[in-house]
Amino acid sequence: MRFLGYFRSSSAYRCRIAFNLKGLEYDFESVHLKSGQQKAPAYAAVNPQMLVPTLIADDGQELTQSLAIIEWLDETYADPPLLPADKDLRAQVRAFSQVIACEIHPLQNLRVLQYLRGELRLDEDAVSKWLARWLGEGLTACEDILNKRGEDSRFCFGDVPGLADICLVPQVFSAQRFGVDISGLKRINEINANCAALPAFSQAEPAKQPDFEA
Repeated sequence: MRFLGYFRSSSAYRCRIAFNLKGLEYDFESVHLKSGQQKAPAYAAVNPQMLVPTLIADDGQELTQSLAIIEWLDETYADPPLLPADKDLRAQVRAFSQVIACEIHPLQNLRVLQYLRGELRLDEDAVSKWLARWLGEGLTACEDILNKRGEDSRFCFGDVPGLADICLVPQVFSAQRFGVDISGLKRINEINANCAALPAFSQAEPAKQPDFEA
């Protein structure tokens, strides 16, 4: 498999965790977002959205969107499962994951921040307030969802990591990177620490990727 991504991309980060949890190897190709490689005709022909990640399977199939890629991996390589067997719990896990992937993450995306700074000419203080508002509110909602379950599990939905944790950890990283204070989110910080203790998560960290730039 070929995996096209970028060390700092939250979406690519999710996929790296999934690969690691599954014990899967892949050929990595860096798509440097800040230099605009994602807009090159060759990459746009593969991923018309000009976003990362993209997975090219052994049969040549081209897959985009991190949640779709992760579910494809889960259905193709069954062990260990990343989604629960129970259909009701599976729906809850998907909903939690989509809160992050569909509601929180898009508002911190590089192209959104470039638009705020460029087209709208917002200064860094205004951009920081934007990030604090949407990342802070979003992760607070995630904390409330977890607390509402009333379970003291090691991970979001049980005692083994799955799709929800795969989505949560990169979002916590982004909050820390952008200086958003989430110190009051006790459950999220506990789960993040539990994940960080696992090689599958720690080895997927941006700073440990071959295309890392300080």
